[in-house]
Amino acid sequence: MKKRFMIFVIDDLTGSGTFEEMQAIDRFNDGLRSRGQWIFAGGLAAPAHGNVIDNRQDAHLSTGKPLFAAQENYSGFWLIEAENSELATQLAFEASRACNRKVELRPLLG
Repeated sequence: MKKRFMIFVIDDLTGSGTFEEMQAIDRFNDGLRSRGQWIFAGGLAAPAHGNVIDNRQDAHLSTGKPLFAAQENYSGFWLIEAENSELATQLAFEASRACNRKVELRPLLG
């Protein structure tokens, strides 16, 4: 049974990919699709557009800012399927090479 994983792209900017990097990402995405490992991928807006929402006990709180203020943040992600964590790690290495950024790999629960 395949497991699902998130690969988060780590960057200090948003939308900073070069034309060559975007082509490499497209090739990586095509490979994921052809092997049935693709679920979804996308870029994220800059952290300045983040907003922490807390409606526990109907508090209706909105901070208007991101949870973390850090030099590096997530700028995009892949949601993939892989047979095991070893294959997911291999795919994360390929993703890092394709986007020319560090990535973080996390399994989804369940």
